[in-house]
Amino acid sequence: MSHLTLTLATWDHDRVMALHDGRVTVPGVMLESHIHPTSKLFPWAVQEARFDITEMSVSSYVLQLSRGGSDYTAIPAFVSRAFRHSGFFARAGSGIDSPADFAGRKIGVPEYQMTAALWMRGILADEYGVACDDIHWRTGALDEGVRRERLELALPKGMVVEPITEGDTLQDMLLRGEIDGLLAPKPPQAFLEGNPDLVRLIPDFETAEQAYHAKTGFFPIMHLIGIRKSVAEQYPDLPRALYDAFVQSRDLAMAQLRSIWLGNANRMTLPWLNSAMERTLASMGPDYWSYGCTANMDEINAICRYSLDQHLAAGPVAPQSLFHPSVLDA
Repeated sequence: MSHLTLTLATWDHDRVMALHDGRVTVPGVMLESHIHPTSKLFPWAVQEARFDITEMSVSSYVLQLSRGGSDYTAIPAFVSRAFRHSGFFARAGSGIDSPADFAGRKIGVPEYQMTAALWMRGILADEYGVACDDIHWRTGALDEGVRRERLELALPKGMVVEPITEGDTLQDMLLRGEIDGLLAPKPPQAFLEGNPDLVRLIPDFETAEQAYHAKTGFFPIMHLIGIRKSVAEQYPDLPRALYDAFVQSRDLAMAQLRSIWLGNANRMTLPWLNSAMERTLASMGPDYWSYGCTANMDEINAICRYSLDQHLAAGPVAPQSLFHPSVLDA
């Protein structure tokens, strides 16, 4: 792999920046850095495979594999993970007091296939007994812009996933009473501005997420890293070398966070960083952002199950098929 130049594209997560700025290197490889938001990276990954190494949506990747394949093979560097109990919203006075009340309602979600929604629908099914088929889905922009599905859906007859009018937003439709709730990957702008007509259905979401983690062991995987298959085939040692580099980059970021946390001056613009770190370690232990197949196989199994149950995957996808053979023992 001497003098090999490859393009690397991710968002600016602290866990990957050491690869972008050169503090971590891959032997024999020069990485050409590209930093973009995932709203751009994910369509590029599934529609044109623009970069040699790229951050990818787990849900869209499983969907592609179920349909015959992807231009990428993956390594289990889970550069984005997020609990999702905070993302259930409803309109005040609608009679919806819990996610269980979403059954039979019109619910908005930016993209049906997005990984955040995959996990929230999994939570709806596993924790509240609401199947995806029990809901009339509306898709589109959350609170601004335009949002479309990055891959075409193939849903069973009778299931409704209906795009909203471009120029409208799910937030405004909820406030007008045209839909009943939201699965939101981030808080809608009106909620952040204090609009009392938008309510979060799990107000103490941190406690709910800690209980969920204690019960399942899951810290929901959102994104992983893909390597162009043609490159991995030409350089079969590359996927493992890249995985090791991503682990090293994550470890540097976690060490830096620990240094900030334990420093005698508050270097991060966050008043309660100390309490957040202590609660995280108490709930999840020191390896709270784990990479690798072995430690995360139950969670990867759940992702594949959710994709099939929610009519995204065209058929069963074996969890091991997501990853290059060289990293299955990682």
